[in-house]
Amino acid sequence: MSRFIVNGGKKLRGEVEVQGSKNSALPILAATILTEGENILHNCSGLSDVATALRILRYLGCSAKKTGCTVLVNTDSICRNDIPDNLMREMRSSIVFLGAIISRTGKAKLGFPGGCELGPRPIDLHLKALRQMGVKISERHGVLECTAEKGLRGAHIALSFPSVGATENIILAAVKAKGTTTITNAAREPEISDLCDYLISCGANIYGAGEGVITIDGVDKLFSTQHTIIPDRIVAATLMAAAASTGSEIYLKGLIHSHLNSIIPAFEETGCQVELERGNMLFKAPDRLKPMALIRTMPYPGFPTDAQAPLMAAATLCKGTSVFVENIFENRYKHVDELVRLGANINVQGKVAVVTGVESLYGAVIEAQDLRGAAGLLVAALAAEGTTELSGINYLERGYEDFEVVLSSLGASIRKI
Repeated sequence: MSRFIVNGGKKLRGEVEVQGSKNSALPILAATILTEGENILHNCSGLSDVATALRILRYLGCSAKKTGCTVLVNTDSICRNDIPDNLMREMRSSIVFLGAIISRTGKAKLGFPGGCELGPRPIDLHLKALRQMGVKISERHGVLECTAEKGLRGAHIALSFPSVGATENIILAAVKAKGTTTITNAAREPEISDLCDYLISCGANIYGAGEGVITIDGVDKLFSTQHTIIPDRIVAATLMAAAASTGSEIYLKGLIHSHLNSIIPAFEETGCQVELERGNMLFKAPDRLKPMALIRTMPYPGFPTDAQAPLMAAATLCKGTSVFVENIFENRYKHVDELVRLGANINVQGKVAVVTGVESLYGAVIEAQDLRGAAGLLVAALAAEGTTELSGINYLERGYEDFEVVLSSLGASIRKI
């Protein structure tokens, strides 16, 4: 198992291009199943989750090739409608293939998704919506068997929670369904808008992407297109946290500033300076951070749960107390015990974590247990005095491409073993 050896306490300096969004690439790769011809997707990062999505497409009989950051996908030769258990277990977002496969073949057979264990992420919202659209679903021995013998039909779907995955699955099922589908309380994340932009360029009729109500008028056919994946706002937030924790100055290129509207104020509260210009950002951190006061994770446009761990890592070095309230996932504080190993002072009560800043963190042997927790631990390791050995980096590689190379280019002392 690979691990990082980090010699902390180094200032970061330089510029870096922010990679393409993982959470945008995965549903768009699933959406290619609905199209005819060859799709060209740019800014698609070389992540383990992306590699899994490409393996799923190939298993289904599609052609999927990746060269650099460009992916070519042609699904004309699709010949299966099932996904084996080993592929489903590799990532949580594998369930997003469900809506696309049913729409394309009228049937789907797959197991439950795997990935990071963050507590319940039930797919009941997905299944309830698909049933409203005419899908018959049975579960046997942990396998979902879905059929839409009369085809998918439009429906009025009200989500009890603005689930990103459920919104994506409904959109994928609805774009070629008969009639009109309306999603109320839809997720508003930028990745939803990017998926809809891709589908619209393929010929879909979608209105209201990025808003609470999305309307989809079904079409008979979708055609291939060329599309560029949006930059990853969580990777940007992690790099900002790394600079904040080390009192550094970095320049981030290729951003969409509006995607960071809930994140930038948290850093500015600590005394960091953020200068925005034409899709780029100059980020300057003081030698000692002020506390963040209150960080409350919420669905977009609120503060993203995926950025909670990296910012908590920076908060461990603030001069004062910061409070985090995790409202999205039950088990998203797994990184706390490992931060404490580095010398952090954190008290967790239920969904609330109180972080009392310390003067210094110290290197230790630590282990990541999920993707964003790994990012947070790495942020802390970069600031810690001495050497930190971080294992569990296979989680990190699900969402961060060659991150040790990126950080090294900024002056960090980090190597992968």
